[in-house]
Amino acid sequence: MSETEKGGLNHITSIRSANPLDLEDHEIDLQAVTSHPVSIGDVGASLTENQKYLILERTHMEGLQSFDDLPPTAAFYIQKVENMSVDDAVAILKDAVHEFKDDANIPTPDYELMERLVELSDGRSSDVRDKLQSNFDEKKGSSDEERYEEKSSASLEGTASGGDFHRIVDWDLQVRLEAVLIAYHSPYPQVRAITDPYDDPTIPVETVRVYIAGIIWTAIGAVINQFFAERQPGISLDPAVAQIFLYPTGLVLEYILPKWKFKVWKYTIDLNPGPWSRKEQMLATLFYSVSGSTSYVSYNIHVQKMKIFYDNQWANFGYQTLLILSNNFLGFGFAGIFRKFAVYPVQAVWPTLMPTVALNRALMVPEKKENLNGWVISKYSFFFITFAASFVYFWIPDYLFYALSTFNWMTWIKPDNFHLAMVTGSISGLGLNPIPSFDWNMLNYLTACLAVPFFTQMTTFIGGFISLFCILGVYYSNYKWTAYLPINSSSLFTNTGEYYQVTAVVNEHSLLDEKKYQEYGPPFYSAGNLVLYGAFFAIYPFSVVYEIGNRYKQMWKSVKGIAIGFKNFRKSTYEGYDDPHSKMMSAYKEVPDWAFLVILVISLVLAIICVEVYPAETPVWGLFFALGINFIFLIPITAVYSRTGFSFGLNVLVELIVGYALPGNGLALNFIKAFGYNIDGQAQNYITDQKMAHYTKVPPRALFRVQILSVFIASFIQLGIINFVIDNVKGYCDPINPQKFTCPNSRVFYSASILWGVIGPKKVFNGLYPILRYCFLIGFLLAIPCLAFKWYGPRKYTKYFEPTVVIGGMLNWAPYNLSYSTGGLYLSFAFMYYIKRRFEGWWQKYNYILSAGLTAGVAFSSIIIFFAVQYHDKSIYWWGNDVVYAGVDGGVGRQSLLNATESAPDGYFGPRIGNFP
Repeated sequence: MSETEKGGLNHITSIRSANPLDLEDHEIDLQAVTSHPVSIGDVGASLTENQKYLILERTHMEGLQSFDDLPPTAAFYIQKVENMSVDDAVAILKDAVHEFKDDANIPTPDYELMERLVELSDGRSSDVRDKLQSNFDEKKGSSDEERYEEKSSASLEGTASGGDFHRIVDWDLQVRLEAVLIAYHSPYPQVRAITDPYDDPTIPVETVRVYIAGIIWTAIGAVINQFFAERQPGISLDPAVAQIFLYPTGLVLEYILPKWKFKVWKYTIDLNPGPWSRKEQMLATLFYSVSGSTSYVSYNIHVQKMKIFYDNQWANFGYQTLLILSNNFLGFGFAGIFRKFAVYPVQAVWPTLMPTVALNRALMVPEKKENLNGWVISKYSFFFITFAASFVYFWIPDYLFYALSTFNWMTWIKPDNFHLAMVTGSISGLGLNPIPSFDWNMLNYLTACLAVPFFTQMTTFIGGFISLFCILGVYYSNYKWTAYLPINSSSLFTNTGEYYQVTAVVNEHSLLDEKKYQEYGPPFYSAGNLVLYGAFFAIYPFSVVYEIGNRYKQMWKSVKGIAIGFKNFRKSTYEGYDDPHSKMMSAYKEVPDWAFLVILVISLVLAIICVEVYPAETPVWGLFFALGINFIFLIPITAVYSRTGFSFGLNVLVELIVGYALPGNGLALNFIKAFGYNIDGQAQNYITDQKMAHYTKVPPRALFRVQILSVFIASFIQLGIINFVIDNVKGYCDPINPQKFTCPNSRVFYSASILWGVIGPKKVFNGLYPILRYCFLIGFLLAIPCLAFKWYGPRKYTKYFEPTVVIGGMLNWAPYNLSYSTGGLYLSFAFMYYIKRRFEGWWQKYNYILSAGLTAGVAFSSIIIFFAVQYHDKSIYWWGNDVVYAGVDGGVGRQSLLNATESAPDGYFGPRIGNFP
């Protein structure tokens, strides 16, 4: 071995200990490693070449086209396996078998391999192990050197394990290898696909370049995301997509900024510290990501300010500023407090962030040439090819041929058939359509189909499929007058089937006027909305009981950790978390819990000023109520989200409680609901970013600083865009807006404020929909048999049993329907189940890049399409664009099973005049 090769190897193997619990055992000098090639023969001197190849197979690097220059990860794995003792390995696997027993994110073959390896560790199994070793040794070719010369282009059919690395052929090696994967990386293949098993703390992170790039693209993203937020389906500049432009921005800054250093107090600031680094790229992405979604209070502003809703002209820019800042930063305060159960635990995988981190690696981490199932293209090239194809293709379904997006082909058979449209229609129907769309934006909008696990997709779809028949039963039985209304609308209706206007029943303070109400009448839900609310009321008691009963040990540990953190604020927040990623993150200074508490208190003060200065009709105690209910529910909600990728908010529960406490007050409900929902929603957003930083080893304090600045900047830009679209987009929030700006979210928000705020739950439960109050009891009682099945049922079934997600599938209605889930289910089965199981190496390399590329193409294409041919209408009128809206599903002709003026007594349905609840 040359001196150069020795230098590269030393930087990988310079281990000061052989203990995975020591920080030094996880660190390398990445620049030194990548600048010195290390061959297969340079590492693992005590391992045979056959054993080294088995390690490469297991870690999906057997397709390397050259073994003379290994990736750092390959050399790291081989060296760790060599240093790992069998006794330590067995102990690690025994703990893993216990800890991950019912973890649906662990592939079953991986878990069964760990079980078999542990079983064979028993002394009585020594004969079996010796026989396996003998068979494995006999499989070697005439010499190890000849074998590697023959493997110039490797494939899945490697001879080390016969292409099946789940088959035990060398117990001694495999028990150490599986232990290394857990002790130095992760038990989850999806996490191993996007992260490194080591860290280099010397890489530049928080630089001036990050702040410049982050501010620029946060501003651009806030404009785009807020502008398209109320389109159906919405379009957003996803964080994974923003990286495409952050990367060249970083390279430009690297080129143009002077190489100056200057001192500010005790800190030395380097304007241009060399090449744009992977951690700078990630921190800039996180800068953007934290404000990459629109603020929930945008719905408050729409509903309060627009004339078609409450028309509160006093809701000026000052009110909006206090509202958005207090709302956004309250969630930030909660995120820091709950790190211990949402970021640090290994089981908190957070599937939805995978494409963003995967793209970071594709852009920033050099690859060695390899052949995976015949694929030799790099991740970098694959992303841009996918991006370009998606960019060009999206012009077809979004402009040239609408029918490919909303592929309601079953209604074309007989466009005027009402029943066919109600069941199969994609626009106003329930979407029971086996081929619903050829538009990635629609296929992926509700499902995140290449990121969320297949078991989540399947269970969500099951819930949606069950609730479809519930909706049909409610509708065709005319239960609670639903047959007089559209089957799946999110709007509220009068007792003659017209859209309900809140201004007809409130006074000048937007409070209920009983006299006006008795003249105008109560509002009514569609069948889809009624089933959706029933599911919402059931999921709250169910999720709390089920999650506590199923994961009480983990939750109790987290709660104790939070309490201990407050008691002893100098104690490390990582204490008690010994997994590899937490251990590597312990090298960086943490953000103390008190810093998050300060943010929380300041936000609360701003909220109090807001309700005291402006006529929001909201008592201060409502804000403390919102804080309390989030503190209770944030743990179970976030626990489900971090494992499955499925989430639900507290908005409906807050509506109910506030409606009881402040009857007749829609404004107070809107205000408190925004805090009740968004504290949790924003906290999950910030926690997701913290987990991305955790995976990519971005220092917590650097993340904290950029998150605060990002939210502050984005909040003001979003306010500007909200007011711009209200004043300048023609027909904004019109249900038949030709540019699809139908405001589905704000309309749901508005409808809820009327029924649960102005009208109030007392009238709803006692007069209009008494069955809804029993849904709480149903949810509570359902949790008991589900827990019993989870505890005592066969593990092959209980492992993937997520009943909370099944109920969650019932929430995807009004205005959405099953057509937004069906196509995503197909893609999820193909990529997240079949390909993941059969071609895991290909899946790890390309799956998340494919998702990011498709989403990026849609985002940029849609922006250009809108401003080029839609803002100033240049529509193309032909069959492919017109057929979608030609029949009942498109809003032409009959829209309800019964007509109130023709079929209802006295020309209206519901309670009789003079007897309104």
